Amino acid sequence: MNIGILAVDSNYPNLALMKISGYHKLKGNQVEWYNPFNHYDKVYMAKIFSFTEDYQQWITNADHIEKGGTGYDISKVLPSEIDCMVPDYSLYNLDDKTAYGFLTRGCPNKCKWCIVPQKEGKIAPYMDIEEIAVNNRKNIILMDNNVLASEYGLQQIEKIIRLKLRVDFNQGLDARLVTDGVARLLAKVKWIKRIRLGCDTPGQITECERATALIDKYGYKGEYFFYCILLNDFKESFERINHWRNKGSRFLPHAQPYRDFNNPRQIIPQWQNDLAGWADKKQVFRSCEFRDFMPRKGFRCGEYF
Repeated sequence: MNIGILAVDSNYPNLALMKISGYHKLKGNQVEWYNPFNHYDKVYMAKIFSFTEDYQQWITNADHIEKGGTGYDISKVLPSEIDCMVPDYSLYNLDDKTAYGFLTRGCPNKCKWCIVPQKEGKIAPYMDIEEIAVNNRKNIILMDNNVLASEYGLQQIEKIIRLKLRVDFNQGLDARLVTDGVARLLAKVKWIKRIRLGCDTPGQITECERATALIDKYGYKGEYFFYCILLNDFKESFERINHWRNKGSRFLPHAQPYRDFNNPRQIIPQWQNDLAGWADKKQVFRSCEFRDFMPRKGFRCGEYF
């Protein structure tokens, strides 16, 4: 069989597509990125976001098309025989030291900006770290949505420490769950560059301050990265972002305009785009105040105040 792979709206390594590729290559099938000039027995299309554009061309060169991902259907999952596959990292030309995966799936929280509880339900064990860190891959990108909310997740972090793996929980950790014992554990982890935390509301500033102080107490000296959802209030959003700017170079906020997954026609307010454009370009963020930032010719962000 000739298999075509098509990532509709993201260049970030797609775990599902890598597992699909690995499955078909194990069966002896030919797998390649979709080419409109070739014929395929099957094309797999993955779409991450409901609000991004779909593939703009009709696919007429495939006998069968399989669509998946949150952007198409939040209830659709990989068949178990594919889901258990070791991902085909060569699909994205990834190095032989890095692996991607989940230890847990789901989340007990019900944040209005997050679709995970609706898609995956409450948090549950999913994979063991040794099933992800295969073939001597020591740098592990973990995409758990709330690993600290799971006793199984904490046990896996202990195992990560024992195995001396370097990790990045790239969806962020919940600062509210960082107890003294959890902080001691996190300080022992070999982090890939930074620890990521969520700071989506004004109340979470205090929780993040508490959590980072606890982790630092046990010897962590690296960088902190804060995911900050931008909601309806400009003043509150700006103050939350600027709080971390004033803390110093170890503390980096990342501004994310709120996206309504149920409203593909949503229009993002210009102030959210401008605030994200300032905060997420770190050289600009550190070199000028938001008031002085000029995202467009003739417009200075001081006009928002």
